[in-house]
Parts: sequence; structure tokens; C-alpha cells
Amino acid sequence: MLRPTASFEIFLAALPGLEPALFAEVRGKGFKLAKAVPGGVTIRGGWPEVWRANLWIRGAGRVLARIDSFRVQHLRELDARARHVPWAEVLRPDVPFRVEASCSASRIYHSGAAAERIVTAIKKTVGAPHVEEAEVTVMVRIDHDVCTISLDTSGEPLHKRGYKEAVNRAPMRETMAALFLQQCGFDGTEPVLDPMCGSGTFVIEAAEIASRLNPGRFRHFAFEQLANFDPEAWQTMREVKSRRVPAARFHGSDRDAGAIEMCRANAERAGVTDCTEFRQATISEIVPPEGPPGLVIVNPPYGSRIGDKQKLAALYNALGQRLTSHFTGWRVGLIASDPSLARATRLPFLPTEPPVPHGGLRVTLFRTQPLA
Repeated sequence: MLRPTASFEIFLAALPGLEPALFAEVRGKGFKLAKAVPGGVTIRGGWPEVWRANLWIRGAGRVLARIDSFRVQHLRELDARARHVPWAEVLRPDVPFRVEASCSASRIYHSGAAAERIVTAIKKTVGAPHVEEAEVTVMVRIDHDVCTISLDTSGEPLHKRGYKEAVNRAPMRETMAALFLQQCGFDGTEPVLDPMCGSGTFVIEAAEIASRLNPGRFRHFAFEQLANFDPEAWQTMREVKSRRVPAARFHGSDRDAGAIEMCRANAERAGVTDCTEFRQATISEIVPPEGPPGLVIVNPPYGSRIGDKQKLAALYNALGQRLTSHFTGWRVGLIASDPSLARATRLPFLPTEPPVPHGGLRVTLFRTQPLA
């Protein structure tokens, strides 16, 4: 039985290829028994650790609480075992739920039939209503005849921080941006510049990291609707203040005036206007801000249509020339879907990590040492 104080496995999801970066973040924030696994990171803990993971961790897409696991080979076995899952400890009879099921390499191969058995078990043991659009999601995975039952404790994906009302086309998710910043060695103590800042994701993430602001501070989570939720303990956890005044400032520029307005509005909602600056500028106009060197991180256009690549090569080349000539001592992080475009910058990139999925493409982070 899963008790409120019990220790169980908690899964923090990451995009394939970013598991090591998420593992480094999770360990750095003091979670116990962290382990990188395909698709994310597992930790051990109780419900307070579930809450903290949702509130603190920047790189996770969602947090799953694994509430039960057992071997099963037939639907009738699943029907019987599902009724012994401690549903009443986690689900409320007045809160709707939905079920997502998947099956692979198992004798039970029909995910819809498996989901039906779980729905029936919950209705009979708890009485909660099954609603297709419910926020509380029970996730059932049957893999090699082992059924793992989890609760999605996040609800909306965790990249939805709660401050960004306006976004540009094909924005980078905040979770991915946070992990790319980490892979570039950013720890909050140096300035950051994004010369194609779009809606300001990199700049605002960097400012929040430097200010020690919890990424989940503005939003609601699905675990707030569970039977074991303790509103007073949660409010106490949320009210713990760790904010600091950053030692550096964080800068964004873009040639589009509308993007700059968007960035400023998003930064204001995030509460980081005191340490961020945005200005309209083309690539040929960017200059280092005053002070010590830091990190330039940029997510240029990828170019997915025929004919785009040649036009974009000139843009990447101009970016590389400007950085080489004006940003001595600065490190560069550049995200690209085509290695040939990254090479068009002529920047001295380090060996790369495997590409990661983003917006239907696969993108790679290209990094440099401090530019000479």
C-alpha cells in the first residue's frame, strides 16, 4: 500500500538526449537516489518530494508518481490486480480522472482494453468520474508483461511556467532552454546575451536561475487535486524565499520591435525586469554589454523549406563574424538543426552531444570555449 509518508519511485521526464543534463540538475538540487534512465530521471521520495520536484526542477517536462507495479499477462489478471491498487489513497471521489495506457512487448497488447480495466477498477473502488479531458491523469504502461501505474502530478507540461502570455513562432520550451543553459556551463554568475531573443525564453530563464526563483512559483499543479494533498504544507513550501540579487545582467536583442515588446512584457510578468534588458538590434549591431564576458546563447532560424539554407548560411556567417570580432572572452552556445549552418559561423565548436527533438526537427547544441 502507498502511504503518504512512504518512499516510492518518482519519474521526471526529459526529452531524449537531455537526460544527463536533467540528472545533473536533479542531483544539484539535493534529490536522493537520482538515476538517469531513458526518457528522464528517477528519484526516490514521498509526496513532499513530488511537490518539490514540480516546484523546483527547471528541466523536467512532467513529474510522475509511480504508485504500483506488478506482472500481468491477461486482461482478467489486470482487472483483478487493478482493484487492489490503493486508489483511495491518491484519488478523490469528487475529482474527475482520465487514463492513458500503452503496451509494448507484452501479452496484453491492446492499450484501449487495458485502459478500460483501469477505469472500471477506479470507478468501483473510489467512485470518481471518468472524463476524457480531466486534469488528473492515470498513466498505465505495460512493458514486457510488467504493468506500471503512475499519476501525472504536474497537469499542464512544466514548460508552462505561468508568465508567458505572448510567444513568437516556434518558441523554445523553457525546460529545454534551462537544460541548454546548464550544458553551456551557466550557473547564474555571469551575463547572458541572446541576439535573436524572440519571446525572451533564454534571457528570462537565465535571470530566474541567477535570482534563484522557483520555476513553478506562478502555476497550479494536478497534485493539488489528489486525496493526499496537504494545502497548508504546500503553502509553507511555496513561501520559502531564496531569492537573491543577481551579480550579472541578462540581455536580449532582436531585429523585430514586436519581439522586444513581447520580451519586456514576459519579463515583467516573471518578475525579472530589474536584471534584464531588451533592445531592438540587428546581428550587425550587437555589442557586448559592459562588464566581464559571459555567455552568448542563440536559437537562430533553422530553415525547413527548399531555398532557406542558402539564405540562412549568410545569416549564420554574419553572426559568426560579429561574435568573433566583438566578443573576445565570451562563450557561445548555438542551437541548429543543420550542422552545415552551424559550420557557416566558422566558430570553433567543441564536440557535440546527440541531437534532441524540437518542433518536429532534431536540433543540436553547438558550444565554444571562450573566444580568443
